[in-house]
Amino acid sequence: MTLENLHPSLSSLPLFLTVGVTESKLSFFGDLVQIKKQLISVISLCKERGLLHSAKASELAFALDRLPKDELPPSPPFTEDDAQDLDALTLAKSYFDLKEYDRAAYFLKGCCSQKAYFLYMYSRYLSGEKKKDDETVDSLGPLEKGQVRNEALRELRVELSKKHIAGELDGFTLYLYGVVLRKLDLLKEAVEVFVEAIHSLPLHWGAWLELSNLVTNIEMLKSLSLPDCWIKDFFMAHMYTELQMIKEALQKYQNLIEAGFSKSTYIISQIAVAYHNIRDIDQALALFNELREQDPYRIDNMDTFSNLLYVKSMKPELSYLAHNLVEIDKYRVETCCVIGNYYSLRSQHEKAALYFQRALKLNPRCLGAWTLMGHEYMEMKNTSAAIQAYRHAIEVNKRDYRAWYGLGQTYEILKMPFYCLYYYRKAHQLRPNDSRMLVALGESYEKLSQQVEAKKCYWRAYSVGDVEKMALLKLAKLHEQLNESDDAAQCYMLYIQDIFSCGEQLEHAEVSTALRYLGQYYFKNKLYDEASLCAQRCCDYNDAREEGKALLRQISQVRDQIETPSADLFAPLSNNNTPVRRVSPLNLISFTP
Repeated sequence: MTLENLHPSLSSLPLFLTVGVTESKLSFFGDLVQIKKQLISVISLCKERGLLHSAKASELAFALDRLPKDELPPSPPFTEDDAQDLDALTLAKSYFDLKEYDRAAYFLKGCCSQKAYFLYMYSRYLSGEKKKDDETVDSLGPLEKGQVRNEALRELRVELSKKHIAGELDGFTLYLYGVVLRKLDLLKEAVEVFVEAIHSLPLHWGAWLELSNLVTNIEMLKSLSLPDCWIKDFFMAHMYTELQMIKEALQKYQNLIEAGFSKSTYIISQIAVAYHNIRDIDQALALFNELREQDPYRIDNMDTFSNLLYVKSMKPELSYLAHNLVEIDKYRVETCCVIGNYYSLRSQHEKAALYFQRALKLNPRCLGAWTLMGHEYMEMKNTSAAIQAYRHAIEVNKRDYRAWYGLGQTYEILKMPFYCLYYYRKAHQLRPNDSRMLVALGESYEKLSQQVEAKKCYWRAYSVGDVEKMALLKLAKLHEQLNESDDAAQCYMLYIQDIFSCGEQLEHAEVSTALRYLGQYYFKNKLYDEASLCAQRCCDYNDAREEGKALLRQISQVRDQIETPSADLFAPLSNNNTPVRRVSPLNLISFTP
């Protein structure tokens, strides 16, 4: 397990190091040649320190035009300390590459150069991580694995703290110190150290990425003192995506494309993830397919691609993706998640859970695997295991709204509405404009007899764009239970128009329920034309046909009586918080089932 693997879903983002930092803002992108030089330099610097995933800066460098031979950057300066430690460092690096971390640390002990010291401390850190995994992988399941600690962390913290106080840490070792603090749950101190590391090496993406995992909201992001450099735009775009500020994120990525990174597969993948987050499934699928054409052997982000295929029930495409990734690398976390999604789509939930467990054995901090495994346990009615899985997902990333929402659903099954309300609120805070969270909140308030709050949630869900077309129906039924007939009729009317405006009938649509109520409502209010229209429409539905015919007979019996003028039934109501839109009931005639 490498240091950059701490957040696998984002490990494809390259790491950058300062090599002649210029002015900030968009002016940074004026000299793409200089940026290319920085990227080329950082590739070798990262490899020297064993930061293999960070060396993916080459992915971004590949998106820029190649440099002529005379424009290539010079080799980094070679100090007297580097010369003194050269033999030991060369030997230790060969052991490090073979994952013999203790052996590498042994030969680096006593070296004085900054490069050797970082590799010495990094080897000790990875040795502790490897021992932790080796001790737990066979004896404990993945649910317990996250509770085991790296025993080397406390010693590393003591040593790095002394160096930090003395001001002897460079940007790389500050980065490692921050990771150690975060692993020990000293989050406030970790944020301060990561910010210091970023100021020391402004283009070191590893520190930016670790800092992003600790930023909980936009207010905290604005309060951070960050250096102005071109990589900050990548960081802000990434943070906007993480904080569900998708419009701002897409604008940032568009600016980066216009600045000269139009060929970057990283940016394409991040835009696809952003569209995935706002459930623009077709746009996200198109981008992922484009990404697969440009880089057919890419595995990064393919678990997100499989989520989209799962939602669209594209079984052949998901099967092809799973088989393709197995041929490339069957022991990658993303591959296991894709196979898990495939089995889940086939309703083979035990096999799906098994592959998500395999993913967690490979990396216990895989956020997607924890969340998806929670979903599978829910399908298998194993609520206790589902709760554990969702809680582990939240430990990995407190911004994962899916885990909060999953916990709310689990406690809903356990009939614990106060717990539901708490977790749905958390999910809503992370996704304030997601109608699913608002409908879930409304249902919880309704179960707790807080009807006023429930009404607000349902109406808000409709206002922000009800993706499941359920909010108005639930609001109408709530008004009906409270004998608020005018409000119920208004909501049923809007519900019918909303359903038919989609162009297709939804599986859960209860148009017949709405028509039955409206027919009786208009009849009681002596609006016989409208009541007759609703009754006729009821006859189109099996479950409402008899009631529709009965209502038509009632209407025919009173047709000869004098009908009262139609009242303004849809004027704004004075005793209710629900906003009202003026709609003529005869507008029903324009919609056909």
